[in-house]
Amino acid sequence: MKETNVNSERIDRKKLVFILNPRAGTMQANKYMVDILQTFSDAGFITSVLITAKSGDAREFAVRYANDCDVMACAGGDGTFNEMIDGVISSGAKCRIGYIPAGSTNDFGASIGLSKNIIEAANSIANGEAITLDVGSFNGRFFSYVASFGAFTSTAYSVPQNLKNILGHTAYVMQGIKDIVNIKSHHVKVITDEGMAGERVIEENLIFGAVCNSTSVGGMIKLDSFKVDMNDGLMEILLIKSPRNLLDLNSIARSILANDLDTKDIAFYSAKTVRFEMSEAIPWTLDGEYEPGASVINIDTVCDAIDILV
Repeated sequence: MKETNVNSERIDRKKLVFILNPRAGTMQANKYMVDILQTFSDAGFITSVLITAKSGDAREFAVRYANDCDVMACAGGDGTFNEMIDGVISSGAKCRIGYIPAGSTNDFGASIGLSKNIIEAANSIANGEAITLDVGSFNGRFFSYVASFGAFTSTAYSVPQNLKNILGHTAYVMQGIKDIVNIKSHHVKVITDEGMAGERVIEENLIFGAVCNSTSVGGMIKLDSFKVDMNDGLMEILLIKSPRNLLDLNSIARSILANDLDTKDIAFYSAKTVRFEMSEAIPWTLDGEYEPGASVINIDTVCDAIDILV
């Protein structure tokens, strides 16, 4: 009897590690897990799923497994994404990155045009093209799109999770309005590189400062997309001076709402490196998550740091 020649050639399948934050946003990603995994499987991926239980888990997973996969992806908010890329870059892995924005605000996802639809975002990971983006380094800790201090900074991490889940962006606005009455200024010296022109130094009393690589900051401040290039080797610096009276405060608020950052009380420019010398060690946020402050903060642009599927 003639033997049937069975094609036993091994099919190489790509490896994808998928990190899920089950408490992010309205927990929509949880409901679509089967569809997400089917999307990955149909694209030829063998997928391992890891579930976060506490802060720091996504970073630990990334450090442990990023070197053993082709794609590392997550579903969660910007904080989950921050932990994942910090872990991937710290591990030295060269895998591509995927992100399903499933948080309450998703500033980073909005900046690069990721779909808010869970399945469409999963399809971008499975079948999309990779784009290369810069990230920031905050005293050695990596962040994807913003490091900030001062007014509204605590909004992202002080809003209760259940309120974020119910109200989404409205919760941030409500907390931001509440924070206005507690605005405090901080004396800060800001030193940035200016290439051939030398250093630029600004020493002022500030109510807000941010170093960002996105078109949205904390769900509150929107930047002109034509002024933000997320892969130009530079970060955008946004500094808001302390108002002298209520008229100044009103003028600053109107300028921000109108996206007019060319005023006497607001400095907006780009730089590769920036050093903050603070009069006190005030708290910061990195991608919406609490980060302890220090008297000196050094922020550098890490060029071509991640390849993210879109």
